[in-house]
Amino acid sequence: MKISNAVSVIIPTYNRSALLGNAIESVLSQTFRDFILIVVDDGSTDDTGALAGSFGDRVIYIRQDNQGASSARNRGIEATRAPLIAFLDSDDRWHRDKLRRQVEAMEDGPRYLISHTQEIWYRNGEVLNQKKKHEKLRGEIFERSLSMCMVSMSTVMVRRELFERIGFFDEALPCCEDYDFWLRASVRHPFLLVDEPLTFKEGGREDQVSAIYRIGMDRFRIRSIINLLKKEILTGEQRDLAVAELERKCRIYGNGCIKWGREEEGRYYLAIPESMPVRGG
Repeated sequence: MKISNAVSVIIPTYNRSALLGNAIESVLSQTFRDFILIVVDDGSTDDTGALAGSFGDRVIYIRQDNQGASSARNRGIEATRAPLIAFLDSDDRWHRDKLRRQVEAMEDGPRYLISHTQEIWYRNGEVLNQKKKHEKLRGEIFERSLSMCMVSMSTVMVRRELFERIGFFDEALPCCEDYDFWLRASVRHPFLLVDEPLTFKEGGREDQVSAIYRIGMDRFRIRSIINLLKKEILTGEQRDLAVAELERKCRIYGNGCIKWGREEEGRYYLAIPESMPVRGG
């Protein structure tokens, strides 16, 4: 049986019972009340199930074998009919007005299929200043999204229609699946920015995917750009931008591999741009 509310909030989690409670509480304390909260446990071996169960019927708990964050999010999406879907990582939190302000913004901007908010970053309990390159964007963000992930998962609200148009999260990507999704979305769809710090992001821990894959992360972004180019859905200008960024990433990653003694891998990545169609073609 699928669950129907105005908003479905999906929290994917894996062995984070020490942090998950704060994320759940930040959702349950929202001033906007027409939501359902779905926690998707991606095969945790700690007491995540017991923690989720302690909230009773306020939390829908789904457990699956460990398959990664993309699979967990997709499982949550499939479990709901809600027209709006919001995501929260299990180590992040929301301002109590986050859902209300974002739902209002989506209602005021019905042409937008996706929105995100400003956020405050914390590391070891201290506020971390964001760099200029991390500035949140609105409108057409495809060009800037090619270089790096410009949207944070815990800030996002998506209309179900967007998944029907571009598909779900790529379960073949163990990392950068968010980069991949925003890139696919931004090809045709503008992003609405709720210009308020409504999301609180915790960082600096070794269990985070960005830390686990911090060395060589660009190989997943390279794969994402190649997949996008193969779909042949880009305008001529977008294709030029994508090929240029592919060349840049392959050059940096390939040369890095060679520098660290992985010559065969380096040559493979340096050769990738040569196999792509000529720009503007």
